[in-house]
Amino acid sequence: MQPFFPKQFGTYFEPFLGGGAVFFRLLPERAVLSDLNSELVLVFEVVRDDPEGLMKALDRHHPHRRDRKYFYRVRDEIDPVQLPIIERAARTVFLNKTCYNGLYRVNSKGRFNVPFGKYHNPSLYNRDAILSASAVLKGKMIVSVDYLQACEYARDGDFVYLDPPYHPLSATANFTGYTRDSFGIADQKELSIAFAELDRRGCKVMLSNSATDHVSSLYDGYRTEVVKATRAINSRPSGRGEVSELLVMNY
Repeated sequence: MQPFFPKQFGTYFEPFLGGGAVFFRLLPERAVLSDLNSELVLVFEVVRDDPEGLMKALDRHHPHRRDRKYFYRVRDEIDPVQLPIIERAARTVFLNKTCYNGLYRVNSKGRFNVPFGKYHNPSLYNRDAILSASAVLKGKMIVSVDYLQACEYARDGDFVYLDPPYHPLSATANFTGYTRDSFGIADQKELSIAFAELDRRGCKVMLSNSATDHVSSLYDGYRTEVVKATRAINSRPSGRGEVSELLVMNY
């Protein structure tokens, strides 16, 4: 994707933050980072504001990283809302690092429901990586809002990267469980309208999604490129590896 990023822009907006891979690639001076997943956003905030505290909290989980009973006790018996902020963020990281396939998924009640991963020796964190991420995140706005709210203040010359839950490649490939609300066809249509509005404001906009006819039809008239991307998480081994993704750009 690197060749397709704009060379110059004002504030960077990433409203479907996820792991923040594009943010960490671009290292913009000004950025608004957001996601509807409040637990994820909290982790980014804690990494930014108290990386040492987060690592100390993860060290307390470390002796139990291969303990199935401990995993389910942390997952099911601890209400994250009742935890101090540092412990809450550490819980999210611990579950993500020790659950099946590193997946993040919640049920209709918003509770994390991925099973135990059975790894031989999982690592909960890399100290240098957390400290580096903390330094880069300093001074950046990180909020838990939907993408429409996040992009409300994007203006002429700003760069907005949209990486929504992907449109399914087939009728059975419909996982969008990163939050309790799914992201369906109507949401994809609404997102395309938001893309056009950002274009009208003079923003530089890039969107990535599945390379399907439906997605392509929503962005007719804009520049599109099909790229290969590595997908490491899939319930079926045959669904992992390189897949085709669609990039949509207005520049």
